[in-house]
Amino acid sequence: THFRRTGLDRIRENFTESIQTKIAAAEVLSESIQTAAQMLAICLLNGNKILTCGNGASGALAQLFVSHLMSRFETARPSLPAIALTCDGNLMSSLSHFGKFEDVYAHQIRALGQQGDILLLITTEEDNRELIHAAEAALSRDMTMVILNTGDGGELAGLLGPSDVEIRCPSARFSRILEIHLLVLNCLSDLIDQTLFPQ
Repeated sequence: THFRRTGLDRIRENFTESIQTKIAAAEVLSESIQTAAQMLAICLLNGNKILTCGNGASGALAQLFVSHLMSRFETARPSLPAIALTCDGNLMSSLSHFGKFEDVYAHQIRALGQQGDILLLITTEEDNRELIHAAEAALSRDMTMVILNTGDGGELAGLLGPSDVEIRCPSARFSRILEIHLLVLNCLSDLIDQTLFPQ
């Protein structure tokens, strides 16, 4: 009975904290989400592509976003060009074996990225070497960036130029950051669809 009661309390606390975090995020992030969606839509309209990456759970979110674009989000429409740089396990193990693991995304960006493409970075940590190197590689390819970030932004925030967008989650808790990042990606997917394929 005690376990059941404390379990129910903890579940309710998680739901409440999630709701409060989303209300706070809606206040501070809506404009940057709208700007990022417009950037992504224009990129796709111009015949360019979106490259995206993140580590761990953020990598799973990157793959989900690509499935929204390449397959569908909520309605059927033509496929949109996007690549998750986290998917090819053989390539990633080869790149890390013959180089440094912190360059696994940077190598791919230098090979695949072109001017006009966008790099979408997703992170729950402020200073992640793989993503910092990815951002540097994107800059070398004259790509723009959208960064789903957290904390004080860390080194990644310092790499942003005037054409880039940072969407920084107003929470330090891992689970809340993931929830906000997922909601942001859903908003981006929805706005891209509404812009490119208005009903």
